[in-house]
Amino acid sequence: MCGRARCTLRADDISRACYRNHGPVRSVNMDRYQPRYNVSPGANLPVVRRGDGADGEDGVVLHCMKWGLIPSFTKKTEKPDHYRMFNARSESICEKASFRRLVSKSRCVVAVEGFYEWNKDGSKKQPYYVHFKDGRPLLFAALYDSWENSEGEKLYTFTIITTSSSSALGWLHDRMPVVLGDKESFDTWLDGSSASNFDKLLKPYEGPDLVWYPVTPAMGKVSFDGPECSNEIKLKTDGTNSITKFFSTKGTKKEEINPKDTSLHDSSVKTEFPESLNEEPETKEEKVQPSSTVKCEDSKSSVSILSQEDASKEQTKRDYEEFLADSKPLPNESDKKSSASPAKKKVNLKTSHDKQPTLFSYFRKS
Repeated sequence: MCGRARCTLRADDISRACYRNHGPVRSVNMDRYQPRYNVSPGANLPVVRRGDGADGEDGVVLHCMKWGLIPSFTKKTEKPDHYRMFNARSESICEKASFRRLVSKSRCVVAVEGFYEWNKDGSKKQPYYVHFKDGRPLLFAALYDSWENSEGEKLYTFTIITTSSSSALGWLHDRMPVVLGDKESFDTWLDGSSASNFDKLLKPYEGPDLVWYPVTPAMGKVSFDGPECSNEIKLKTDGTNSITKFFSTKGTKKEEINPKDTSLHDSSVKTEFPESLNEEPETKEEKVQPSSTVKCEDSKSSVSILSQEDASKEQTKRDYEEFLADSKPLPNESDKKSSASPAKKKVNLKTSHDKQPTLFSYFRKS
């Protein structure tokens, strides 16, 4: 299928493209031709055909015709629809009544710079511009006819012949125009002899010089015209700025979250236990403190306790200690550790390393 094309060629460009470099080429209705970057059925395009001998016509003629065939047997009162037959399948042109009578005597060539085709991906359609790499015009095999309306006006129209897509363009579309790639194929197609072997031309063009690139989807509108139609664009990679990609990525991140990660907990949960979090490092610091520091602090506390006790109570305690010393032998170090309470054990350990004389040692000497 070929439903859009670019044709900004001049008349002399078309003549050279059709291998007519010597002598002038007769033109018909070329004043109706308007170069456009986005041509659709119903527009006027330059067509090269053989002269029919009328009024001295001979050789090649450059004729401006409307794209979209209107058969000559169409009723004069009928409104022409150029979208009905803007393409003709090469496999059936010798069978359908609209085309078979034209194959022998009404063959022509359409010259354009390139054509547009859409790649369909679900509901999304991306247009591509197909052209020759060196920029030379594309020559399409076509058929033309003439029709007279109720007002007596004679209208020339044409249809572009399509064939199966080439191996390189099969990904884009299953059909493509019949491209006449050299002078021999051009002359063979325009030859007026019905015995000419033209059917071998109705095949896909497999040349590596036929290239393509993506263009703006805005050219899908017929009213959109200008150089922007055929300018190459960069396609966004899959998932870039895509809503579906955004949400799928968010879902993946949620699955990768560590449930033990407290950084993602609500801030209100953190403020419920401020004291326990602040006390933890203090507890660790207490455990790491050297033993000498602990002993010093405990010695100071024990001295302060002794200074605050009542004198009578202290005297009774000394008497009791002397009584125990006289009545029982002193226990060894291991017995002290097993029998002493935690509080007394702490005091004994701390005072055993103190070099200053204590009250207990003073009374024992006496």
